Amino acid sequence: MAEISLHKPYPAAAVTKWDRETDVVVIGFGATGACAAIEARTAGADVMLFERNSGSGGASGLSGGEIYLGGSGGTEVQRAAGFEDTTEDFAAYLKMAGGPCADDAKCDLYAREAVNHFGWLKAQGVPYRGNYLPGKVIEPTDDSTLIWSGSEAAAPFYKHAKPAPRGHVIQHMGWGGGRPLVDILEARARALGAQIIVDARALALVQEDDHVVGAIFRIDNAPVFVRARKGVVLATGGFVMNEEMRRKYCPQTFKIKDPIGDKDDGTGINLGVGAGGEAIHMDQFFTTCPWTIPESHAKGVFVNMQGQRFINEDCYHGRVSRTAVDQPGDRVYLLLDSAHFEQPPEFGRLTIAGTGHDWAEVERELEMPEGTLSHTMEFYNRHAKEGRDPLFDKQPPILTPLDQGPFVALELNFETSYFSFFTLGGLKTSTDGEVLDRGGSAIPGLFAAGRCTSGLPAWGHGYSSGMSLADCTFFGRQAGRNAAQR
Repeated sequence: MAEISLHKPYPAAAVTKWDRETDVVVIGFGATGACAAIEARTAGADVMLFERNSGSGGASGLSGGEIYLGGSGGTEVQRAAGFEDTTEDFAAYLKMAGGPCADDAKCDLYAREAVNHFGWLKAQGVPYRGNYLPGKVIEPTDDSTLIWSGSEAAAPFYKHAKPAPRGHVIQHMGWGGGRPLVDILEARARALGAQIIVDARALALVQEDDHVVGAIFRIDNAPVFVRARKGVVLATGGFVMNEEMRRKYCPQTFKIKDPIGDKDDGTGINLGVGAGGEAIHMDQFFTTCPWTIPESHAKGVFVNMQGQRFINEDCYHGRVSRTAVDQPGDRVYLLLDSAHFEQPPEFGRLTIAGTGHDWAEVERELEMPEGTLSHTMEFYNRHAKEGRDPLFDKQPPILTPLDQGPFVALELNFETSYFSFFTLGGLKTSTDGEVLDRGGSAIPGLFAAGRCTSGLPAWGHGYSSGMSLADCTFFGRQAGRNAAQR
């Protein structure tokens, strides 16, 4: 009997009996898997969706329910709030946010189709209040829709793409809109006739020659062979919960301590690579310590242990945090004056490391060499009073001098503060959701989307809130539809 393994497809010739059969097999029941199932059923295919947990959710269900949308002149919500958002500006921002890891073809396609995707989401029953919430927030605490959710108005992004708010949040009171979003998509998939099988752990793909023709699952402690007449869609999430894979591909994540995921153990990536797919940008990850709560803290100044600034603090909190993790040592400091200090939220696990009547006294309390932090703040304040930041181009009104004592330094410690993180690297896929081999050719019958792929949110230094759910939902649809049409 052939070996059943995540890392090597099971030969179809060795299958003595197919226990189940369908057109499209979807593995994973978060937003990606639900959208893949919806589109495959809409295209007329029979669908079986397998989930290792006892119900839907995945990392999508743990999210804020925010989707990054724009282009085509703007969504109806953007336009009602007075923001025009051209497809060209949207695509340019997506490519800058993807940095050296950007997939230009995916960025261009999504920029063209995002407004239509917004309409599709609403057609599935996803509700949006339709209002704009100004300011710098991580996630609305009410049921507001449109927020600034990235670095759109910050350097260097604003220089190359006209800024517009693009975070569209499901109508939901409080944080945690991902759970109701997945619930709505699940209900739609079930209503369309997708067959849902839970408590089913993927063990292997089945391949005939170079074609993926099915998968093997462990159900009730026994292997179950499922034939896929058209294709298999991997929608299993990233690998943040797999310490062996993180040590191999993404060791910098061990500098921080709060992974976010469900069963994101790299199963789909291993299945895809085993079938001949290529995994790319596996060193990339998102992280954030939510320093923009309260909002006034965005007006502070970040320094490393040498007392030096390293980022324009008005950009996206994830970009700040990801750059912070690159700094030497085990911590960074957020400097504030009495005009902007508020007690940080307990879940951030930030501590007060130093105080003083002037910045030189704070410098001494932090045991920094004389003239380091104090010179940093003298230079910053002198130019901030003129409305300038010659080092990092921080923009007014967030750019403001910190000159009203007493002064404080909050410590963000990589070991003890709340730096949540998840992985961004994964399988290389086409815009149609096909898994590609190292030569760039599609592996017949194998599709993937979401965090088991390298998608729109490909670079941790350029991430914006809503990009992951945008990638999951849109390219989940692409994968499901194209699998059904094989």
